Amino acid sequence: MTALAMREAMAAGTLTADAAVRAALERIAEREPVIHAWQHLDAEGALAAARALDACGLPGLLGGVPLGVKDIIATADLPTRYGSPIYEGFRPAADAHCVTAARAAGAVVIGKTVTTEFAYFTPGPTANPCNPAHTPGGSSSGSAAAVADGMVPIAFGTQTAGSLIRPASFCGVFAIKPSFGSLSLEGVKAFSPSLDTLGWFARSADDLELMRCAMEHTAFAPLESPGPRALRLGVCRTHEWRVADAGGIAAFEEALKKAGTAGIQLRDIAIPAAMAGMVEAQRIVMACEAAQSLAPEWRDHRERLSATLVALLETGRACGEHAYRRALDQAATARRQLPALMHDVDALLVPAAPGEAPVGLGATGDPVFNRLWTLLGVPCVNVPGLRGPQGLPIGMQLIGHVSQERELLAVASSFHRALTAD
Repeated sequence: MTALAMREAMAAGTLTADAAVRAALERIAEREPVIHAWQHLDAEGALAAARALDACGLPGLLGGVPLGVKDIIATADLPTRYGSPIYEGFRPAADAHCVTAARAAGAVVIGKTVTTEFAYFTPGPTANPCNPAHTPGGSSSGSAAAVADGMVPIAFGTQTAGSLIRPASFCGVFAIKPSFGSLSLEGVKAFSPSLDTLGWFARSADDLELMRCAMEHTAFAPLESPGPRALRLGVCRTHEWRVADAGGIAAFEEALKKAGTAGIQLRDIAIPAAMAGMVEAQRIVMACEAAQSLAPEWRDHRERLSATLVALLETGRACGEHAYRRALDQAATARRQLPALMHDVDALLVPAAPGEAPVGLGATGDPVFNRLWTLLGVPCVNVPGLRGPQGLPIGMQLIGHVSQERELLAVASSFHRALTAD
């Protein structure tokens, strides 16, 4: 069930929070030995919370909905490991702001989902539910897999490069990266403060909107999705198109064909040449800021960091102030150019990932198609519905106007219907 369907069933008296949580725990017990989505489960605490909600009438937008929390997000009642042995057994003093908001809205935290090391590239044990021989993507590996496998209807993730959109594409679920700075990151382990963004995974666009309303303390109303003929999408293959593999290219062309058949207005949009260096600018900003954010771990526990993370931090420590400021200036210039690029479209349609999830669990795939949009701070949504040559999901990424998340989610809902039409 989607989160919205759960809420409707609870309102109708045909489902209780206790039953919803028990169903989630049963699914986890069945599938966790294969998927490894969870760093820490709290069955007893979740059931107690569910019973308390049932007793007081399921208050809040998320009343009784099971929720997964990425393990770089602080929880006072559960360990927070940040994907690193350095923090084994660490217990924060307080919940992160987003966890407090979710609990206040009635969500039931089932547990902490697996993250890569400090939300960078070194993966945990999580496998892709669509084919456990393949990566689920990262860094929000466990959250994407838990939602895709039906363990929970919604789970928190974060994105600094491509950690929401890429795993959502690989696992075949919806995800949103809201506009940069629109939600508090208090209690979320910092990696690159100019890029880090809170988001979440779900199995419908309406569920993404339900969680957005809970986070922003606003009333929820189902999305009013425009008819396909009213949609205007800018088709943007980006300067990184050459990195797309054959399956990714075929899926993108299939998406265009389905959109055209549905009557969606499509317009080719080329990113200006001046923005060609944005992917490298994102790498510079991320490396420089990660070196600052993880300075205590570097100083005290360098031998316990992965070689991949050590290499990034060494790059960041060697990066001069001039290169860092130049990358930030490039990003600021590109942000000023973007509204003109998008002035007569509802959203941009761009690749979400190079193709299907790569085989193996030793890496999480390439975020090349996400770095630009994270750097620019715009809202992004992964829309599932297509499959690649190996039968694995390939998502399509929609880029919206800053601070227009609801409008973007309405577009995503309509676009999803076009992608999944017979």
